[in-house]
Amino acid sequence: MITTNKKRILVVEDELHIAEGLKLNLTLQGYSAEIARDGADALRLWKTQRPDLIILDIMLPVIDGLSVLQHIRLEDEQIPILIVSAKSAHNDKIKGLSYGGDDYLTKPFHLDELLLRIERLLKRYSWYGDKDSAQRDAMAAIPAVYAFGGNRIDFNTATAECRYGTIRLTEQEIRLMKLFIANRSKPLSRSKLLRVGWGYTGKTTTRTVDNFIVRLRKYFEENPKKPVFFRSLRSVGYVFDHD
Repeated sequence: MITTNKKRILVVEDELHIAEGLKLNLTLQGYSAEIARDGADALRLWKTQRPDLIILDIMLPVIDGLSVLQHIRLEDEQIPILIVSAKSAHNDKIKGLSYGGDDYLTKPFHLDELLLRIERLLKRYSWYGDKDSAQRDAMAAIPAVYAFGGNRIDFNTATAECRYGTIRLTEQEIRLMKLFIANRSKPLSRSKLLRVGWGYTGKTTTRTVDNFIVRLRKYFEENPKKPVFFRSLRSVGYVFDHD
């Protein structure tokens, strides 16, 4: 099962013997592995190294694993994240997956099972992830504060100043706004919005996209029924633009 394409894997684990063991075995399998010992270091390495997959523990110092997961998903819905945790309760697994984890493996685990799960996640990611790498880079380069029309969005605080005053945006609304901003003036099909914005999860449909556009128009358009910023393109999707 040795790979030769040198996929980069970030191991986020505060127990040194486990982290070093994983790094050694991943290296023997032909992967390139880096270790983060806490949540803050994990976010730093994720931003600077742009790994192909993340192995993420939940119980971490500085910033816990679920917060790391949520932060990453605000900018990147595609990167495979395999949660490896001693928390084995059903509710813990549900929470990890609902926060954006792609798979969940409890400790202690068999190495062969871990490697197989990694292989499957990377293969699935290659089906659609590589073609969106430039898109992810563009989204990551968006400034922390973005203004258009009379609106102002602060991505650090997930808040916006609009005609309703100050509002708090959901993670999905933040993700969609970043996607639109990264593709300003470019038509976005509903299928691309689904792929990048939601990762084609089974519960999302093109109607879900339309419902979110209605919400963004309500927040940021002077007249939501005659949108200026979020315009529909018949048989295509939507385009975001402003002066």
